[in-house]
Amino acid sequence: MTTTLSPTTDQAASAEPASRLRRFLAAGEQPFVLYGAFVLLIVGFSVASPVFFSAGNFANIARQTALVTIVAVGMALVIITAQIDLSVASNLALSGVVAAMVMRDMADAWWLGTLAGLLCGLLVGVVNGILVAIVRIPSFLVTLGMMGAARGIALLLSNTSPVLVTNADFWNVYNDGALASVSTPILWTLLVVLAGGVVLHLSTFGRKLIATGGNARAARYSGIDTKRVTLIAFAMTGALAGLAGLILAARGHAARPDVAQGLELDVIAAVILGGTSLFGGRGTIYGVVLGSLIIGILNNGLVLVGVAPSIQLIVKGAVIVVAVAFNREKRA
Repeated sequence: MTTTLSPTTDQAASAEPASRLRRFLAAGEQPFVLYGAFVLLIVGFSVASPVFFSAGNFANIARQTALVTIVAVGMALVIITAQIDLSVASNLALSGVVAAMVMRDMADAWWLGTLAGLLCGLLVGVVNGILVAIVRIPSFLVTLGMMGAARGIALLLSNTSPVLVTNADFWNVYNDGALASVSTPILWTLLVVLAGGVVLHLSTFGRKLIATGGNARAARYSGIDTKRVTLIAFAMTGALAGLAGLILAARGHAARPDVAQGLELDVIAAVILGGTSLFGGRGTIYGVVLGSLIIGILNNGLVLVGVAPSIQLIVKGAVIVVAVAFNREKRA
């Protein structure tokens, strides 16, 4: 007896290998397709621009991605708990303004400015965490409101004008200095990445973060204080946004209240590209770094080949959509 496959059965059989390939590429904490995208971007931009493939340009990319990587490490912790923070860019701007104003009004003491900027970022993060974890307002709404509030406070405090930073020690500590030919923004990035890796992958708190995002109810039943975990994740993200604000203020020798608008898009893209699940419970710090480098290469390469800023936004938006598609594949 001869068995005849229906067209539907034939289509399903032919689609099965493709489906298996997609699952393989998206498998694990870090999708293999990300490595391929990283290599393809380097090759493509190297062909398109003779300036791209050079040690100087790669060092420039590392410096340019420092802010994104630093903030993305914190954002990864928040997203792993199944939350999100849209206020990081505004927090960065506010922290920089506060640091510059304190230095201006307190005998140009750079360490006081540092303390003020970090505490400002931490405070914004704590407020976000309290409203999300304790008051139980959705993080999207809380941080969307904080995004506008923090930016408005920065504009109000600075009277919409840049606040000059004249302390050379501050410049050197956060941007102009170097150690063994490695610039300080890259050193700060390495320090944050190392600390983030220890927190997420080697500490009890990291396991609590993953458990909270994976299944909050089960985590509570197992004795984890999920409210405290969520609040700390937001606080850490706020403090890292404050650090990024210090670096940016040192880079421009002034703190501007209107800087970093849209930075949250790059940060979220880097985290999602790095394999962190939007639904919580999964993510790696090394994936965040790779995602951030891809965003940095995109930004740098598109500028070198002369792509208009509006098209750059479209490309980055498309990258996020593709990344979310792979996240859905892994979740399924």
